[in-house]
Amino acid sequence: MKAAMIVEAGKLPIYGDFSAPVPTAGDTRITVTAAALSHVAKARAAGTHYSSTAGLPFVVGVDGVGRLDDGRRVYFMLPTAPFGSMAEQTIVRSAQCIALPDEISDLVAAAIAVPGMSSWAALQERAKLLAGETVLVNGATGTSGRLAVQIAKHLGAKTVIATGRNAEALQSLAALGADIRIPLVQDGDALENAFKEHFSAGVDVVLDYLWGQSAERLLIAAAKAGRDATPMRFVQIGSISASTITLPSAVLRSSGVELMGSGIGSIPLNRIVQVIEELLHATVPGGFQIATKAVPLADVAQAWSMEDAQARTVFVPG
Repeated sequence: MKAAMIVEAGKLPIYGDFSAPVPTAGDTRITVTAAALSHVAKARAAGTHYSSTAGLPFVVGVDGVGRLDDGRRVYFMLPTAPFGSMAEQTIVRSAQCIALPDEISDLVAAAIAVPGMSSWAALQERAKLLAGETVLVNGATGTSGRLAVQIAKHLGAKTVIATGRNAEALQSLAALGADIRIPLVQDGDALENAFKEHFSAGVDVVLDYLWGQSAERLLIAAAKAGRDATPMRFVQIGSISASTITLPSAVLRSSGVELMGSGIGSIPLNRIVQVIEELLHATVPGGFQIATKAVPLADVAQAWSMEDAQARTVFVPG
């Protein structure tokens, strides 16, 4: 079969022939119709993600949409190694397949599952969001952040605060439910002051897609907002800005900040599957917006390094 595969460590995936999968007990064979390019897929392909396990060679891709042998349409995640989602066929544990509602397209389902799950899981499984709370999305102008704004409102947040570097993209979030927008300026003190103003009014949950300086200043501002402020749940999801921060120990001693992460490992796999199912069934009724760009799988090498910031790349057969 044709597939996008890694044959040499540190190299881009190539399009070529790979052995067709043969399902064993507990596995389900899927004919793939759509597989999205994600940060997780890239990191696992590079061997740098904490969940990377496959030896060489292997097919890339962590999730997708396709048809079972009996014709049923499903979303699937984490195919059985060495198979991945970016191929004509793959195999997946049956428990990691989700029947799709008729109203959602293959393209949208493949595109929205991972970035939408990141905030849905963080809010429901980790932060335990309550209706009427205030949510701050740090790094809201990317695909995951834009969905986080919409999902937070859908799940009951009264106020959503969005941060981002791209001024135009940040302002566009007002139409998606962002009540307050904070530009991420380079001046750390000015940024901290902007955060502190809102923490003084009360922020219940932070979804952090960036880490780095903005996360440092967020946590410090939360501590300085006062001991009587509502304890804040800070959920770390991504590290687009930096992989490490420098955090004064007094931030945790002098505040009610609850610092936690959300991702593969912090949430049981069966719960992640359930979260994605809830998300996919809410996508059309909730009016969630995500831009997509269909790319033939044969063009994987060119598209791999040229991901469109405005639209999610989804590989389709061809």
